[in-house]
Amino acid sequence: MKLKKQKYILVVGVFLVFVAASKHWQPTYVKLSYPETWPEPHYESTNNPLTKEGVWLGRNLFYDPVLSADSTISCASCHLSFTSFTHVDHALSHGINDSIGTRNSPVLVNLAWNTSFMWDGAVNHLDVQALAPIAHPAEMGENIQHVVQKLNRLPRYKKWFYAAYGDSVATGEHTLKALAQFQLTLISSNSKYDKVMAGNEVFNDQEKKGYQLFQQHCNRCHQEPLFTTGEFANNGLSVDTLLNDSGRMRITLNAKDSLKFKIPTLRNIEFSKPYMHDGRFEHLSEAIAHYSNTVVESPTLDSGLVGGILLTSNERVDILAFLLTLSDRAFMFNPELGYPKKMTP
Repeated sequence: MKLKKQKYILVVGVFLVFVAASKHWQPTYVKLSYPETWPEPHYESTNNPLTKEGVWLGRNLFYDPVLSADSTISCASCHLSFTSFTHVDHALSHGINDSIGTRNSPVLVNLAWNTSFMWDGAVNHLDVQALAPIAHPAEMGENIQHVVQKLNRLPRYKKWFYAAYGDSVATGEHTLKALAQFQLTLISSNSKYDKVMAGNEVFNDQEKKGYQLFQQHCNRCHQEPLFTTGEFANNGLSVDTLLNDSGRMRITLNAKDSLKFKIPTLRNIEFSKPYMHDGRFEHLSEAIAHYSNTVVESPTLDSGLVGGILLTSNERVDILAFLLTLSDRAFMFNPELGYPKKMTP
């Protein structure tokens, strides 16, 4: 009887410690900051409320190569902050063991307004998106269970997981949600274009002409203010015979989706080369010229591109001048989004 009483006291003691710890845990809730004129984000945060501590944890995870099988590749390896969170030195993504992927890495910008992810829309929620690169053999080549085991062996993460979720034990769910929280903060809204729209600056004559041409020829797919509809389209690229990538059709198995890829945002496009899903264009001028010179007709070609977009060389330069106004250097060089140098949030 005495032994049972001791067990009871022990259980009650553990419970009280747990309750006390739970009461002590007080995360700092934050809200996304974006212009009032923008639409409401699509991301539903009910199951993953944004906190300062969760963002900090996600930021550290984003830059930590421990997420890969051999601890050489981090999310930031393919998504560099100063290039609008993509890579620029090769057409296709690179991973562990010098592996080469099958697509150009997309920029990670304004993800809270996305309803699907990846060039083919294979993932439909940001909270699970990181599973794809973590598990891909040509990217991180890891599995989330092993990632969690490694994180739980690192003292710093015990502190950060507790700060974010009130539990020092890392889990797959909390790891993925923390990554999502950090990526939700990657909001680009401070370019010259944004300042012009706010009435604080004005376009020069060439930028103004380019903006008018953009509205006439490009805004159908790259709608303001996000400069994408988030939908999928066949923009008339010839098929790369080596990759033989059918795009969205790989996911839906519907022939109507053949050669359709997610329409990327044009924000910070000056810094996010190379262009297109396979990185075939090194220069932005080449990407613009494609719509006048090399659009390939096919049954799924976007209706707005039939016959191409006929632009003079001067008009193409004007559009390029406008696209340069979408560069947001304050975003790309924001120290709060780069590699975390300090050890506390």
